[in-house]
Amino acid sequence: MQRIIPIKDLRNTTMISEECHKISAPIFITKNGYGDMVVMSIETYERDLALADVYKKVAIAEREIANGEVYDAEDALSELRAEYGY
Repeated sequence: MQRIIPIKDLRNTTMISEECHKISAPIFITKNGYGDMVVMSIETYERDLALADVYKKVAIAEREIANGEVYDAEDALSELRAEYGY
């Protein structure tokens, strides 16, 4: 659930902290009716950062597939076995 609060409500830091952890989503802060900042818990930030990294890696993999930059699985395993002596 998205939460938007005015900047004057930042005075109540305990309430903001509790709300960040309760909703597990960013809280958008407005100033003079316009978006100004985003506040979120560390857990939410780290989750969103990890998810963005996954999306980036998927996009890279899709681009490599489209460009034909892929290995046959058997060839890749053969190379690994040869390199590590299995």
